[in-house]
Amino acid sequence: MTSQGKKFIVVGGGIGGLAAAVALSQQGCHVTVLEQAAELGEIGAGVQLAPNAFAALDALGVGENARKRAVFTEQLVMMDAVDGSEVGSFPVGQAFRDRFKNPYAVIHRADIHATILEGAQGSDLIQVETSTKVASVTQDDAGVTAVDQNGRIFKADALIAADGVRSVIREKMFNDPPRISGHVVYRAVVPVEEMPADLQINAPVVWAGPDCHLVHYPLRGGQQYNLVVTFHSREEEEWSVTDGSKEEVLSYFEGICPRARQMLHLPKTWRRWATADRNPLEKWGEGRVTMLGDAAHGMLQYMAQGACMAIEDAVTLGEAMKHCQGDVLQAFQLYEKSRIPRTARVVLSAREMGRLYHAKGVERLVRNQLWEGRTPERFYDALEWLYGWRAEKSLAI
Repeated sequence: MTSQGKKFIVVGGGIGGLAAAVALSQQGCHVTVLEQAAELGEIGAGVQLAPNAFAALDALGVGENARKRAVFTEQLVMMDAVDGSEVGSFPVGQAFRDRFKNPYAVIHRADIHATILEGAQGSDLIQVETSTKVASVTQDDAGVTAVDQNGRIFKADALIAADGVRSVIREKMFNDPPRISGHVVYRAVVPVEEMPADLQINAPVVWAGPDCHLVHYPLRGGQQYNLVVTFHSREEEEWSVTDGSKEEVLSYFEGICPRARQMLHLPKTWRRWATADRNPLEKWGEGRVTMLGDAAHGMLQYMAQGACMAIEDAVTLGEAMKHCQGDVLQAFQLYEKSRIPRTARVVLSAREMGRLYHAKGVERLVRNQLWEGRTPERFYDALEWLYGWRAEKSLAI
């Protein structure tokens, strides 16, 4: 038995869904991607790409195109937003690349999506259907049937739900709602000429404050800066994406130093995300249906690994199909066994990292002391489990 000719439905045409389509097409599978939006694209601004993401992108055959669109950073920096001091930093230059065999970079979300989309468009085994919202999914021993909002029927050997943190398919299978974090994220892009000269730093810089933080880094060849601010909301939040208000942002950042606070006045417009993540599950599907990306393991942004994990998922799924010689049921079990512990660790680590970023009082002082005197090698050792991922070692066998 081989994967050749197997048919898959992927629900969702975002980064994870398209990556899954590419990975499966590499094994000779036919893939139909069902995307509810009228056209493919990504909202948002910047994405950080750690070495594990580049390892996965290389496995998909799109790594070089991603590198052409990315900005390679020189270090990762944490600042104390209260007193303006540097908490810690470590270089991600040549020594880092030698250690992890790949760089650390930042890229516009639309650019990484376009890179993977181009990979999908280069395969005649992948078909994309837009304006297609899946209403129901059923399966039997012969395969899976998905029906969209207009009654169109799609049949395949198996289905992958890559329909985001508010996954309809996850809700139908497991009925577990997203965990609303109470953390609100504002995102904006600022032209480089409007960014203060002393903040034009070629690095993701985190300004950690009490119950809040800011992040900035360059995009698109340094022509823009991505600006992300996060705070603990005073309101009862529901997962949503809306336009934001400068007044709301300023009201949460009153206790931070002027050097950091000045950035809040730069954007002309903001987008506001009330964030949610997912509690880890012990399984991601039933039979011929499984999940991938945010649908499987939606996470908070503090580890900067959401997109990275989705691309890893896709590659691992392809590797599982190859290893199981096209046996879908076995491949899905192996895929879940390989991915669930790792992604759960990232979900839980992201929650803990958010606590560190937003520490106040004595906890803030303890956090700052944690980084004192740390050598780059100690940082690298601590991140080996995350950044050292390889496609050829992705399966739990």
